[in-house]
Amino acid sequence: MTSATKPVSTQHERGLAGQTVVVIGGSAGIGLETARRAREEGAAVILTARDPGRVQRVGHELGASTAAFDATDFERLGRFFDELPTPIDHVLVTGPGPYYAPLAELDFDKARRDVDAHLLLPLEVARKAVGKVRPGGTLLFIGGTGGRRPDAGALITALTAALPALTKNLALELAPIRVNLIAAGFVDTPLSAALLGDQLDARREQLRTTLPIRRVVGPADIAALAVHLMTNTAVTGATFDIDGGQQLVEG
Repeated sequence: MTSATKPVSTQHERGLAGQTVVVIGGSAGIGLETARRAREEGAAVILTARDPGRVQRVGHELGASTAAFDATDFERLGRFFDELPTPIDHVLVTGPGPYYAPLAELDFDKARRDVDAHLLLPLEVARKAVGKVRPGGTLLFIGGTGGRRPDAGALITALTAALPALTKNLALELAPIRVNLIAAGFVDTPLSAALLGDQLDARREQLRTTLPIRRVVGPADIAALAVHLMTNTAVTGATFDIDGGQQLVEG
């Protein structure tokens, strides 16, 4: 594992030089782009993902350490944190896409996996972060905004409402470690492509013409916010929407 050599400052400073960033779910999309930006800002990076081959390729490309496992295997996740050789500075937790389903069509096996990935995983990471993340460092979770619509489905609505409350509570319990949440709208990632299939191009065009920013939000937009939240040590317990104005036009 890669180790850091410089503690987090208690005041805002530019860049991540001398710090270590762990990205859970870092082999593609938002996680990969955040890892790339963190490296550009001078951080050592540790990537985890399920696919051994892909995470190793990405790690070689970025000059990052890697570990391959399913983060919702909480026993394996615990060993990963236990084996980190020195304190770290920041942890970004990404996850699979949201599970949208009305109650009548809800698959409870999928629902349990979704709860594991979007609610219990942040809690497990928070427990393991104690004693590993330096004071003033960051836990940063990726959530979404789609579940704020009342017709999105009971499960995703509940999880979307839970994450900001969880973030506030953990910010108090884990202080002076900082805890923040990024709530993203549609982001043009490989996951979005897999979910939408042949409807992807139509969705992109719809967003380009309707979003106030007149373009589609990409992983680099989320990564820029993530790195800002790592470096701005005055921010904790907050939820940051980043959707290009999607909620304004889609209600």
